[in-house]
Amino acid sequence: MKIFSNINVQKVMGAYKSKMNKTEKVNKSAMRKDKVEISEKAKDFQIAMNAFSNLSDIRSEKVEDIKKAISLGMYNPKAKEVVDKMFERVNFDRKV
Repeated sequence: MKIFSNINVQKVMGAYKSKMNKTEKVNKSAMRKDKVEISEKAKDFQIAMNAFSNLSDIRSEKVEDIKKAISLGMYNPKAKEVVDKMFERVNFDRKV
C-alpha cells in the first residue's frame, strides 16, 4: 500500500509545501544586510581623539624654559605650589 497515492495525503502535502514556500519568501525578504551609520558628532569626536592621542606627553617648550631657569639659578618654586600640584593628581579625602 502506497501512502502517497492517497488523495488526502496529497492535499496535506500540498498545503505543507505551499506553507513552506511562503515561509522561505518571508525569510528571504527579512534577510537584509546590516547597515551602520555614524553621526557627525561621533565623527568629530573620533577626529578629536585621534588628534589628542598624537599629542606629546612632554611639553618641550616648558621643559626648556625650566632648564634655562635652573641653569641661571632663577628657578625657585614655592613648596606650597609643588605640594598643590602633587595633590591635583591624587585623590585624597583631605590634606593633613
